[in-house]
Amino acid sequence: MSLADSKSFYKQIKVPEFYKKDRLDKVLSSLMPEHSRERLKNWIKDSCVYVNGATAKVRQIVNPNDIICVNEQPSPESMSFIPEDIKINIVDENQDWIIVNKSHGLVTHPGSGNWSGTLLNAILYKYPELSIVPRAGIVHRLDKNTSGLMVVARNEISQTHFIRNMQSRKILRIYVAIVHGHLPKFKTINMDIGRDPINRTKMGVNNPIAAKNAVTHCTPVKIGMLNGSYKVTQVICKLETGRTHQIRVHLSSIGHPLVGDFLYGGKNILGVDRQMLHACFLSFPDMNDNVHSFFIKPPEDILNTLQNINTTN
Repeated sequence: MSLADSKSFYKQIKVPEFYKKDRLDKVLSSLMPEHSRERLKNWIKDSCVYVNGATAKVRQIVNPNDIICVNEQPSPESMSFIPEDIKINIVDENQDWIIVNKSHGLVTHPGSGNWSGTLLNAILYKYPELSIVPRAGIVHRLDKNTSGLMVVARNEISQTHFIRNMQSRKILRIYVAIVHGHLPKFKTINMDIGRDPINRTKMGVNNPIAAKNAVTHCTPVKIGMLNGSYKVTQVICKLETGRTHQIRVHLSSIGHPLVGDFLYGGKNILGVDRQMLHACFLSFPDMNDNVHSFFIKPPEDILNTLQNINTTN
Protein backbone atom coordinates (compact mmCIF):
# COMPACT_ATOMS: atom_id res chain seq x y z
CA MET A 1 0.00 0.00 0.00
CA SER A 2 1.48 3.33 -1.07
CA LEU A 3 1.50 6.48 1.02
CA ALA A 4 -0.99 8.12 -1.34
CA ASP A 5 -3.41 5.20 -0.89
CA SER A 6 -3.27 5.17 2.89
CA LYS A 7 -2.67 8.66 4.23
CA SER A 8 -5.35 8.21 6.85
CA PHE A 9 -3.27 5.48 8.52
CA TYR A 10 -0.17 7.63 8.93
CA LYS A 11 0.92 10.04 11.61
CA GLN A 12 2.51 13.09 10.01
CA ILE A 13 5.41 14.82 11.73
CA LYS A 14 7.32 17.85 10.58
CA VAL A 15 10.95 17.92 11.70
CA PRO A 16 11.33 21.11 13.79
CA GLU A 17 13.36 23.88 12.24
CA PHE A 18 15.77 23.93 15.21
CA TYR A 19 16.72 20.24 14.71
CA LYS A 20 20.10 19.48 13.18
CA LYS A 21 20.20 17.06 10.28
CA ASP A 22 20.68 13.53 11.53
CA ARG A 23 19.83 9.89 10.89
CA LEU A 24 16.13 9.17 10.55
CA ASP A 25 16.01 6.60 13.36
CA LYS A 26 17.65 9.04 15.79
CA VAL A 27 15.33 11.87 14.83
CA LEU A 28 12.25 9.67 15.11
CA SER A 29 13.41 8.39 18.49
CA SER A 30 13.47 11.99 19.69
CA LEU A 31 10.14 12.93 18.11
CA MET A 32 8.35 9.74 19.20
CA PRO A 33 9.84 8.93 22.65
CA GLU A 34 6.92 6.66 23.51
CA HIS A 35 8.42 4.04 21.18
CA SER A 36 11.81 2.34 21.45
CA ARG A 37 14.38 3.06 18.76
CA GLU A 38 14.45 -0.66 17.91
CA ARG A 39 10.72 -0.63 17.24
CA LEU A 40 11.03 2.50 15.11
CA LYS A 41 13.86 0.88 13.12
CA ASN A 42 11.67 -2.12 12.44
CA TRP A 43 8.87 0.12 11.19
CA ILE A 44 11.33 1.79 8.83
CA LYS A 45 12.59 -1.58 7.57
CA ASP A 46 8.98 -2.71 7.06
CA SER A 47 8.24 0.34 4.87
CA CYS A 48 5.93 1.91 7.44
CA VAL A 49 7.79 5.24 7.35
CA TYR A 50 8.02 7.81 4.55
CA VAL A 51 10.13 10.95 4.30
CA ASN A 52 8.82 13.68 1.99
CA GLY A 53 6.60 11.11 0.29
CA ALA A 54 9.31 8.52 -0.40
CA THR A 55 9.86 5.21 1.36
CA ALA A 56 12.44 5.77 4.11
CA LYS A 57 15.65 3.94 5.00
CA VAL A 58 17.04 3.46 8.52
CA ARG A 59 20.28 5.39 7.98
CA GLN A 60 18.69 8.04 5.85
CA ILE A 61 19.59 11.61 6.79
CA VAL A 62 16.67 13.95 7.44
CA ASN A 63 16.72 17.71 7.62
CA PRO A 64 14.76 20.42 9.41
CA ASN A 65 11.27 20.90 7.90
CA ASP A 66 11.24 17.43 6.33
CA ILE A 67 7.86 15.71 6.53
CA ILE A 68 7.90 12.23 8.10
CA CYS A 69 4.85 9.99 7.85
CA VAL A 70 4.67 7.02 10.21
CA ASN A 71 2.19 4.16 10.12
CA GLU A 72 2.30 3.16 13.79
CA GLN A 73 2.13 -0.61 14.16
CA PRO A 74 0.62 -2.43 17.14
CA SER A 75 3.24 -3.76 19.53
CA PRO A 76 3.74 -7.53 19.78
CA GLU A 77 2.61 -7.27 23.40
CA SER A 78 -0.74 -5.78 22.43
CA MET A 79 -1.36 -8.59 19.94
CA SER A 80 -0.21 -11.43 22.16
CA PHE A 81 -3.33 -12.09 24.27
CA ILE A 82 -5.45 -13.35 21.39
CA PRO A 83 -7.13 -16.76 21.01
CA GLU A 84 -5.36 -19.29 18.80
CA ASP A 85 -6.58 -22.74 17.81
CA ILE A 86 -3.75 -24.79 19.31
CA LYS A 87 -4.30 -28.35 20.47
CA ILE A 88 -3.76 -28.81 24.22
CA ASN A 89 -4.29 -31.80 26.51
CA ILE A 90 -6.85 -31.13 29.25
CA VAL A 91 -6.53 -33.68 32.06
CA ASP A 92 -9.43 -32.48 34.23
CA GLU A 93 -11.47 -29.37 34.96
CA ASN A 94 -14.24 -27.96 37.13
CA GLN A 95 -15.76 -24.53 37.71
CA ASP A 96 -12.62 -23.21 39.44
CA TRP A 97 -9.64 -24.82 37.72
CA ILE A 98 -8.27 -26.57 34.64
CA ILE A 99 -5.47 -29.15 34.72
CA VAL A 100 -3.31 -29.09 31.60
CA ASN A 101 -0.67 -31.58 30.47
CA LYS A 102 1.63 -29.18 28.63
CA SER A 103 3.63 -30.66 25.79
CA HIS A 104 7.31 -29.83 25.43
CA GLY A 105 8.03 -27.16 22.83
CA LEU A 106 5.01 -25.10 23.89
CA VAL A 107 5.76 -21.77 25.56
CA THR A 108 3.52 -21.08 28.56
CA HIS A 109 3.03 -17.33 28.25
CA PRO A 110 3.72 -14.73 25.51
CA GLY A 111 7.03 -12.93 25.88
CA SER A 112 10.04 -11.73 23.95
CA GLY A 113 10.49 -13.88 20.86
CA ASN A 114 7.26 -15.79 21.50
CA TRP A 115 4.36 -13.39 21.16
CA SER A 116 1.99 -16.04 19.81
CA GLY A 117 1.55 -19.79 19.67
CA THR A 118 1.63 -20.17 23.46
CA LEU A 119 -0.39 -22.09 26.01
CA LEU A 120 -2.10 -18.84 27.00
CA ASN A 121 -3.29 -18.29 23.41
CA ALA A 122 -4.60 -21.87 23.31
CA ILE A 123 -6.44 -21.44 26.61
CA LEU A 124 -8.13 -18.26 25.40
CA TYR A 125 -9.38 -20.11 22.32
CA LYS A 126 -10.79 -23.05 24.28
CA TYR A 127 -12.01 -20.96 27.24
CA PRO A 128 -12.82 -17.45 25.89
CA GLU A 129 -14.31 -16.43 29.25
CA LEU A 130 -10.77 -16.41 30.68
CA SER A 131 -10.01 -13.22 28.74
CA ILE A 132 -11.20 -11.26 31.79
CA VAL A 133 -8.92 -13.18 34.20
CA PRO A 134 -5.33 -11.87 34.57
CA ARG A 135 -2.88 -13.91 32.46
CA ALA A 136 -5.83 -16.02 31.32
CA GLY A 137 -5.79 -17.76 34.70
CA ILE A 138 -2.22 -19.04 34.47
CA VAL A 139 -0.83 -19.49 37.99
CA HIS A 140 2.64 -20.94 37.36
CA ARG A 141 4.83 -21.73 34.39
CA LEU A 142 6.76 -24.60 32.89
CA ASP A 143 9.76 -23.91 30.67
CA LYS A 144 9.20 -24.27 26.93
CA ASN A 145 10.96 -27.65 26.76
CA THR A 146 9.60 -29.01 30.04
CA SER A 147 6.45 -31.08 29.76
CA GLY A 148 3.80 -31.94 32.30
CA LEU A 149 1.07 -30.81 34.66
CA MET A 150 -0.05 -27.24 35.23
CA VAL A 151 -3.08 -25.73 36.95
CA VAL A 152 -5.01 -22.83 35.40
CA ALA A 153 -7.56 -20.85 37.43
CA ARG A 154 -10.97 -20.22 35.87
CA ASN A 155 -11.76 -17.06 37.82
CA GLU A 156 -9.93 -14.40 39.82
CA ILE A 157 -11.04 -15.79 43.17
CA SER A 158 -9.54 -19.21 42.48
CA GLN A 159 -6.45 -17.63 40.91
CA THR A 160 -5.83 -15.68 44.12
CA HIS A 161 -6.38 -18.89 46.09
CA PHE A 162 -3.79 -20.77 44.02
CA ILE A 163 -1.23 -17.98 44.19
CA ARG A 164 -1.53 -17.79 47.98
CA ASN A 165 -1.22 -21.56 48.27
CA MET A 166 1.82 -21.49 46.01
CA GLN A 167 3.41 -18.85 48.22
CA SER A 168 2.61 -20.83 51.38
CA ARG A 169 4.01 -24.01 49.75
CA LYS A 170 0.75 -25.94 49.93
CA ILE A 171 0.86 -26.96 46.27
CA LEU A 172 2.93 -30.10 45.74
CA ARG A 173 4.82 -30.41 42.45
CA ILE A 174 6.97 -33.40 41.62
CA TYR A 175 9.10 -33.89 38.52
CA VAL A 176 10.94 -36.77 36.91
CA ALA A 177 14.37 -35.87 35.52
CA ILE A 178 17.29 -37.62 33.87
CA VAL A 179 20.66 -36.14 34.81
CA HIS A 180 24.28 -36.67 33.87
CA GLY A 181 26.42 -38.55 36.37
CA HIS A 182 25.52 -40.82 39.25
CA LEU A 183 23.64 -39.17 42.12
CA PRO A 184 24.15 -41.79 44.85
CA LYS A 185 21.68 -40.70 47.50
CA PHE A 186 18.87 -38.30 48.46
CA LYS A 187 19.95 -34.68 48.45
CA THR A 188 18.26 -31.41 49.34
CA ILE A 189 19.64 -28.48 47.36
CA ASN A 190 19.11 -25.19 49.18
CA MET A 191 20.73 -22.45 47.09
CA ASP A 192 19.41 -19.00 46.26
CA ILE A 193 18.70 -18.48 42.56
CA GLY A 194 18.78 -15.25 40.56
CA ARG A 195 19.68 -13.91 37.12
CA ASP A 196 23.15 -14.88 35.95
CA PRO A 197 25.34 -11.72 36.04
CA ILE A 198 27.07 -12.58 32.75
CA ASN A 199 24.50 -14.42 30.62
CA ARG A 200 21.09 -12.81 31.09
CA THR A 201 19.28 -15.75 29.46
CA LYS A 202 20.40 -17.97 32.33
CA MET A 203 19.67 -18.20 36.02
CA GLY A 204 22.41 -19.07 38.49
CA VAL A 205 23.57 -19.61 42.06
CA ASN A 206 26.97 -17.89 41.86
CA ASN A 207 26.65 -14.17 42.69
CA PRO A 208 23.18 -14.02 41.08
CA ILE A 209 21.23 -10.82 40.53
CA ALA A 210 18.09 -10.39 42.70
CA ALA A 211 18.51 -13.85 44.23
CA LYS A 212 15.60 -15.60 45.95
CA ASN A 213 15.52 -18.63 48.21
CA ALA A 214 15.13 -21.92 46.33
CA VAL A 215 14.85 -25.47 47.69
CA THR A 216 14.74 -28.71 45.67
CA HIS A 217 14.58 -32.24 47.13
CA CYS A 218 16.19 -34.86 44.86
CA THR A 219 15.73 -38.64 45.14
CA PRO A 220 17.66 -40.97 42.80
CA VAL A 221 15.56 -43.93 41.62
CA LYS A 222 17.59 -45.44 38.76
CA ILE A 223 21.36 -45.24 38.29
CA GLY A 224 23.10 -46.59 35.22
CA MET A 225 24.70 -46.05 31.83
CA LEU A 226 23.17 -44.57 28.69
CA ASN A 227 24.48 -45.41 25.23
CA GLY A 228 27.25 -47.48 26.80
CA SER A 229 29.44 -44.63 28.00
CA TYR A 230 27.35 -41.95 29.72
CA LYS A 231 26.65 -42.16 33.44
CA VAL A 232 23.08 -41.04 34.15
CA THR A 233 20.55 -41.04 36.98
CA GLN A 234 16.78 -40.89 36.97
CA VAL A 235 15.85 -38.41 39.70
CA ILE A 236 12.53 -37.52 41.31
CA CYS A 237 12.55 -33.82 42.18
CA LYS A 238 10.17 -32.28 44.67
CA LEU A 239 9.90 -28.50 44.59
CA GLU A 240 9.59 -26.54 47.79
CA THR A 241 9.85 -23.23 45.92
CA GLY A 242 9.22 -22.35 42.30
CA ARG A 243 11.99 -20.20 40.83
CA THR A 244 12.70 -19.82 37.13
CA HIS A 245 14.73 -22.83 35.86
CA GLN A 246 15.00 -24.03 39.48
CA ILE A 247 15.52 -27.77 38.94
CA ARG A 248 17.78 -27.19 35.95
CA VAL A 249 19.97 -24.70 37.81
CA HIS A 250 20.13 -26.64 41.07
CA LEU A 251 21.10 -29.96 39.49
CA SER A 252 23.65 -28.29 37.22
CA SER A 253 25.15 -26.48 40.23
CA ILE A 254 26.00 -29.82 41.90
CA GLY A 255 27.53 -31.28 38.75
CA HIS A 256 24.47 -33.15 37.47
CA PRO A 257 22.94 -31.14 34.59
CA LEU A 258 19.85 -32.53 32.89
CA VAL A 259 20.46 -34.68 29.84
CA GLY A 260 19.65 -32.50 26.82
CA ASP A 261 19.74 -29.22 28.75
CA PHE A 262 22.28 -27.44 26.57
CA LEU A 263 21.88 -24.09 28.36
CA TYR A 264 23.11 -25.56 31.65
CA GLY A 265 25.74 -28.03 30.47
CA GLY A 266 23.67 -31.02 29.41
CA LYS A 267 24.60 -33.14 26.39
CA ASN A 268 22.75 -34.73 23.51
CA ILE A 269 22.62 -38.49 24.04
CA LEU A 270 20.71 -40.80 21.68
CA GLY A 271 19.30 -37.83 19.79
CA VAL A 272 17.75 -36.15 22.85
CA ASP A 273 16.94 -32.57 21.78
CA ARG A 274 15.43 -31.08 24.93
CA GLN A 275 15.96 -31.23 28.67
CA MET A 276 14.77 -34.50 30.18
CA LEU A 277 12.33 -32.97 32.67
CA HIS A 278 8.62 -33.69 33.16
CA ALA A 279 6.15 -32.43 35.77
CA CYS A 280 4.52 -35.77 36.60
CA PHE A 281 2.58 -35.02 39.81
CA LEU A 282 0.50 -32.09 41.02
CA SER A 283 -1.52 -31.84 44.24
CA PHE A 284 -3.37 -28.89 45.76
CA PRO A 285 -6.20 -27.99 48.17
CA ASP A 286 -9.25 -26.35 46.66
CA MET A 287 -11.12 -23.50 48.30
CA ASN A 288 -12.99 -25.97 50.50
CA ASP A 289 -9.70 -27.61 51.58
CA ASN A 290 -10.41 -30.75 49.56
CA VAL A 291 -7.13 -32.06 48.13
CA HIS A 292 -6.94 -32.90 44.42
CA SER A 293 -4.02 -34.95 43.06
CA PHE A 294 -3.01 -35.73 39.50
CA PHE A 295 -0.36 -37.93 37.92
CA ILE A 296 0.64 -38.00 34.27
CA LYS A 297 3.28 -40.30 32.85
CA PRO A 298 6.24 -38.81 30.94
CA PRO A 299 6.03 -38.47 27.15
CA GLU A 300 7.63 -40.97 24.79
CA ASP A 301 11.02 -39.26 24.49
CA ILE A 302 11.62 -39.46 28.25
CA LEU A 303 10.17 -42.98 28.54
CA ASN A 304 12.40 -44.20 25.71
CA THR A 305 15.46 -42.64 27.33
CA LEU A 306 14.58 -44.24 30.69
CA GLN A 307 14.19 -47.64 29.02
CA ASN A 308 17.65 -47.31 27.48
CA ILE A 309 19.36 -46.85 30.86
CA ASN A 310 21.36 -49.97 31.74
CA THR A 311 21.38 -50.16 35.52
CA THR A 312 24.61 -50.67 37.43
CA ASN A 313 25.12 -52.96 40.40
